[in-house]
Amino acid sequence: MNAASIRMSKSDRVFVLTNTLFLTLVLGVVIYPLIYVVSSSFSSTNAVISGRVWLLPVEPSLEGYKAVFENNQVWTGYANSAFYMVFGTIINVLFTILAAYPLSRRDFYGRNWVMALFTFTILFNGGLIPTYLLVRSLNLLNTRWAMMIPNALIVFNVIVTRTYFQSTIPGELLEASQLDGCSDFRFIRAVVIPLSGPIIAVITLWYAVVHWNSYFQALIYLKSARLYPLQIILRNILIMNQVSADMLMDVELTEKLEGMVELLKFSLIVVASVPVLALYPFVQRYFVRGVMIGSIKG
Repeated sequence: MNAASIRMSKSDRVFVLTNTLFLTLVLGVVIYPLIYVVSSSFSSTNAVISGRVWLLPVEPSLEGYKAVFENNQVWTGYANSAFYMVFGTIINVLFTILAAYPLSRRDFYGRNWVMALFTFTILFNGGLIPTYLLVRSLNLLNTRWAMMIPNALIVFNVIVTRTYFQSTIPGELLEASQLDGCSDFRFIRAVVIPLSGPIIAVITLWYAVVHWNSYFQALIYLKSARLYPLQIILRNILIMNQVSADMLMDVELTEKLEGMVELLKFSLIVVASVPVLALYPFVQRYFVRGVMIGSIKG
């Protein structure tokens, strides 16, 4: 029977209508702040400070973006964040696969004990001070490695990836490859990785977002401004402008500078969000499939 010809009962129609209205409300709650931020970033200072921006840009202007990109530190922060995101994500994905694949093998003796040790680190960790002392003892302070090595592995991603390997890589493939003399590393490179596109895309996006938004690590481990990621640069710009506004005695100038700070804040949010938003469409088709298979099956 054609699904289109099936008539819904009155209770079904009420249920669908209720769900539609509820999801529409949720969509509005989620999307309006995004629209407001983008519209405010393209509005004039006077429009922002007077609260005239509601939905669309008022007195369209690129004043906020001009102020952002005229600061050379922003470009330095962009370059550093891109470096941390690209190379940090490569390290993360490599370590995650190398940890998850052995744990997915049923012939790996003691894998449950190893998995228990991994899981233990989710519940308990050394804390900030011991971690800082460890990073210092490894001579990683104020280096790019401090942004990539301490968080080279996230156990949750290892668990999801391991579950994906268990549910999608048949044991018969391993047996057949071993009969042909294939080594474990070659099996990972030639079989496991090509068959694991969805989960690799998912953990790549997760790791990339973590690195791009990295803030606290830089605040703790980095001292040199030339190594600061974008998030620290943006924080310093906002603090500097806020302090400048508070120090002014002239009321009119203070209000104008406070308006500029607000405009700058919206522009900085957009600038910091664009790279991640641009990355998502390329992995979106793998995202749902990878999450569902990796976290539910097995």
